[in-house]
Amino acid sequence: MRVLLDENLDHALRKFLQPHEVVTVTYMGWAGLKNGELLRIAEENGIDVLLTGDQALASEQNLTGRRLAVVAISAIQVARHQRKGGDDHRC
Repeated sequence: MRVLLDENLDHALRKFLQPHEVVTVTYMGWAGLKNGELLRIAEENGIDVLLTGDQALASEQNLTGRRLAVVAISAIQVARHQRKGGDDHRC
């Protein structure tokens, strides 16, 4: 499966998506493309999944009939004291 990481996501996510072939928008030379153009060119280049942090993409683009899946993810920022080993696990 070919996965494309949008430019709004940390490239470090690549290591968590193995064994899939993961490329970034920047690596492919597609940085700065508008969403509609990015979807079109990704499909033309055999991308199976676009992984993005753009929560509005699905409502801004017509995804009907697309050959690729669009997965919008969000991240919860971990409190500074939790990263330092604190035991408060509330979200």
